Amino acid sequence: MAQRRMFSNRITNSARFIKMPLSSQALYFHLGLHADDDGVVEAFSIMRQTGAVEDDLRILVAKGFVSVLNDDLVTYITDWNENNKIRADRKVDSIYKDLLLKIMPTAELKQPKPRADTGKVTGRPMDNQWTAQVRLGKDRLGKDSKPLSSKPDPVPVPYGEIISYLNEVTGKNFKNVETHKKLIRARWNEKATLSDFKRVIDNKSSEWLGTDMAKYLQPSTLFGSKFDQYLNQTNAIKQKGGSYGGVEF
Repeated sequence: MAQRRMFSNRITNSARFIKMPLSSQALYFHLGLHADDDGVVEAFSIMRQTGAVEDDLRILVAKGFVSVLNDDLVTYITDWNENNKIRADRKVDSIYKDLLLKIMPTAELKQPKPRADTGKVTGRPMDNQWTAQVRLGKDRLGKDSKPLSSKPDPVPVPYGEIISYLNEVTGKNFKNVETHKKLIRARWNEKATLSDFKRVIDNKSSEWLGTDMAKYLQPSTLFGSKFDQYLNQTNAIKQKGGSYGGVEF
């Protein structure tokens, strides 16, 4: 699959695009950067990584920039062929190709072309077929640069920053130990972001600080199985006299 993505000025400079909220514009760029060679991308994971909300995606759909293919938010970028011209001998079919053609039978998909030297479809160009753009990029990097990797480096889990923020907000002194790291790592692997952790800490601190529930402002509670519930709560109200009816714990 190609590792570089392009965007057409005709699309991104249009009034239809510019009038959208900046958050919807940013989501469009992130979807384009992560889409496969047929312009299909799993929007849900991108939204979790970038902090976008479903309203941002709904705006892109309403404006005709993308089409959602199923309930899992697998999404097709409608102007994909204008944004990106992918060589047939490096193109890799989307794993969602059948779904795409079922929902959008008129979608124009480029067919992979076998390499001339091997007769096999590999999704990568032959050594003598790299484009000028790629060669220029290598020249700019210099001879001592590391070769381009097909896989991005994994984002390190910010254990220390999360624990420090919890201590700062709650006035406690939790240590960055493996017991706490295990909980943080589990949520991080579920695509939680640093902002998500801080939001959970803020949500429960504003609700529990100064009450009998303050003792539960700890990693084992905040980062456990109810993390997503705490993240999405919008109407937790502190009751007088230390009563918390209706708030699950």
